[in-house]
This record gives sequence, structure tokens and C-alpha cells, in this order.
Amino acid sequence: MKVIICGAGQVGWQIARHLSGEKNDVTLVDVNADLVRRATDTLDVQGVVGFASHPDVLAKAGARDADMLIAATHSDEVNMVTCQVAHTVFNITRKIARIRAQNYLDPLYGNLTNTDGLAIDVVISPEREVAEAALQRLAAPASFDTESFMGGRAQLLGIQLDEDCPVLNTPLRQLNELFSTLRAIVVGIRREDRLFAPDPGDLLLADDQIYVFTHFEDINRALEIFGKKTRKQERVVIVGGGNVGLAVARALETRTDRIRAKIIEKHRATAELAADALERTIVLNGDGMDSDLLMEASVDRADAILAVTDDDKTNLLVAVRAKQAGCPMTIALVNDPTLAPLMAPLDIDAYINPRATTVSSILRHIRHGRVRAVYSIGDAEAEMIEAQVLSTSPLAGRLVRDIEFPEGVLVGAVMKGEKVLKPTGDLRIEPGDVIALFAMAKDVPEVERLLQVSIDFF
Repeated sequence: MKVIICGAGQVGWQIARHLSGEKNDVTLVDVNADLVRRATDTLDVQGVVGFASHPDVLAKAGARDADMLIAATHSDEVNMVTCQVAHTVFNITRKIARIRAQNYLDPLYGNLTNTDGLAIDVVISPEREVAEAALQRLAAPASFDTESFMGGRAQLLGIQLDEDCPVLNTPLRQLNELFSTLRAIVVGIRREDRLFAPDPGDLLLADDQIYVFTHFEDINRALEIFGKKTRKQERVVIVGGGNVGLAVARALETRTDRIRAKIIEKHRATAELAADALERTIVLNGDGMDSDLLMEASVDRADAILAVTDDDKTNLLVAVRAKQAGCPMTIALVNDPTLAPLMAPLDIDAYINPRATTVSSILRHIRHGRVRAVYSIGDAEAEMIEAQVLSTSPLAGRLVRDIEFPEGVLVGAVMKGEKVLKPTGDLRIEPGDVIALFAMAKDVPEVERLLQVSIDFF
């Protein structure tokens, strides 16, 4: 597949890294020559320096025979114009644009960002993705990573195993026998910085970070089995009242289980906008770093604090200060992936990486086969892929035990109709079923092959 990626920042670079690693023909376009040079030096990609929205620059990047264009520059307007040029001048069939400003995405102007308006096939909104990720973190406070699948019926949980975990040194095969009714499976283990798909005979050890794919009704039971206490979130403090903080507060207000939220926002105009948009949420105007203001927001009695300002270091320090004040759960928004190793020493419970969520959203739309969701795990080390099984797929009509999956691939769950089932050897995969697969990065092309329409179809 020939792909043009406009914008060689963190998102563009990560997408280019994914796609070039899978032997796609990738061209990166950016106005910054240094960023283009960095990409061409470290990745197997071509680079073009220039404005992505200019037709001559796109032509130089090979737009006349491109299959897809991904517009992920820092400017919404450039991304939108680039998609329009790609459509009108070069007739590129698939166009994905990252759009951050929520005004463009207002349902009132729904025709603006679709194929009838600006010729954009898929809109990725980092703010919405991050807000959703923050809500998922709040819903599973005992996990360091989480993502929902199968329409919210299943969840991927990242769980750190402590010394007091009751199932340490237990083979995974035995774990399935002990808890036969538990609709959960360990799909990945990170041990000493190495992520791998486990075998049935592998043991669970202290300090392991495990990835568990579970039915949403069994989340609490799964957490208890792995030694984690579940606690209900009733009071939440949000530091940062921009697009992300506002979206989280709005979502919390609409929940049936009453959650009291307070927002701290530094800039007065932004605080006033947030106060006008919310009904039950208290908005405080001031610096989230201020200890007195944190105490005024009752951070010592809060169940969780969510630091989502536009400054990484502020978010980290706010989380540390809140933890010192007695807040049991701290979540920080961190754009810079190099800061991730600091989470454990700083005793921050979870972090959200907007770039990782954006990359996962884009990957969902470029995978072959009928892929419904993709979640990138770690530093692009593995993926959790949800896809519908087509009648012509090599998986259709076969028992799970008879399918020759690569050794780095595990089945997390199978959904038949509305019912999510735990995978067993004698479970038959039928056309129309939805399957969730954990795949190490090197095995993703093979998974795509298994999900694709077979050549016989044509």
C-alpha cells in the first residue's frame, strides 16, 4: 500500500514507523527539513520537504498513485485543505485528518467534515480520544492501562502484579482450571522490559505487568484474583478545564452513578467557559500547582485526581502533590513518551499519552480486513486488534485449536451476536463473529492475512 503522511511530528512519525515496518511504501511530508531528515535516517520511508497542502508538494510525494493520505500536521486547517486537494486533484480514495478544534466537529456543522463537505473519510479528534481514555482509567482505577472493545462489552486491563498477589507462581493453564467461569484471559506479559505472548505453561511472577482481556461483567472479579482492590469513584478533581477536562466533566455529569467533580483551571476565560457549559461541576479559577487551591478542591478527600493541562511537567507535579495530600489515585496526561519511565518513581498510578491514543485510532482505519478497533500496546511492541470475521477469511468455519496462529498471537475473546465468549479450543469461528486478537508487532502482517478476504473470493 502506498501511503502519504503529512506531518512528521510524534503522531506522523509513529504511524510511519508502524506502516514502514509492515513493508508499506510510505512518504512523509513536512515543512521542517530537520524532522523529515530524522525520519528518513531512522525509518524506511521517503521524505519530501514542503507545505502538505500544496498540490506540487503532494505530486512530488507520489499522490497520483497513492492509496491513502493521512493529514496529521499541527494545523487543523492545513489538514482539511490537504484532504480536499488530495480528493479534488489526485482522487486519493482514503483520506484521514486529525482535527483538534471541537468547533469543526459540532453536530450542527456535520456536513463539514465528511465526504460531502471537505472530502475527509475519517476524522480523528485527539481531545475526544483522550477524554475517553481518561474515563476508562477512572473506571478501572487498579489498572495501569485500559481500553474497551466489542462495543464496551470487553476490556483490556494492564495489571501490575505485587508480592501479595494470590496467584503468583501459578501456571496460566492452571489459572484457567481454577477459575473456569471467569471470562478473562492473560494475553500478554511484560517481564524485565520484555513484552511477550505467554504459553499455557508460563508462570506469573511478582513485578510482572500483565495484560488481561476480560468480559466487562468480570472486571472486578479479575482484578481481585490478581490481588487488586476495586474502589468506587465518587469524588474526582480535574486539573485543566480545556477541551479534555471539559469533555471528561461532561461525561461524568451524564452518568447515572453520581460522581462529584471539581475543575481547577488557571486561565479565567477558559474557567468561565467551562462553568457555563457544566451544570453540577464546581469550577475553581487558579493554579493547580497551588497547595491551598488543591485543599480547597478537597483533593485529600477525593477518590482520584486527573491532571490534563497542556503542560506535561505541570501534570506530573500536580499528581505528585495530590498524592502527598492523600489522594489515592493520580492520573496524568503526558505527551512526551520519554517521561513515561518517571511514573513509577513519582508514584503516579496511570498516565494517558494522547499520541498513543491518536496512533491507535488511525491504525484502526488502515488495517486490512474488517478491523473495528486497534490498540497499540507499549512502544508499538504489540497490538490488540478487534475484527469481524469475513466468510472468505481463513478463520471462518474452523475451531480455535485448528487455526495456525503465529506464536506471538493469542485470542482474547470471540463475540457471537451480542454474546462475548471466552476462547476455548473447541470454539468454532463463524462468519460474522467478532474476534479480539493480541499480536506482537512482528506478527501483525500475518494477522491481517488471516482477517483478509481470500484471493479465491475474486
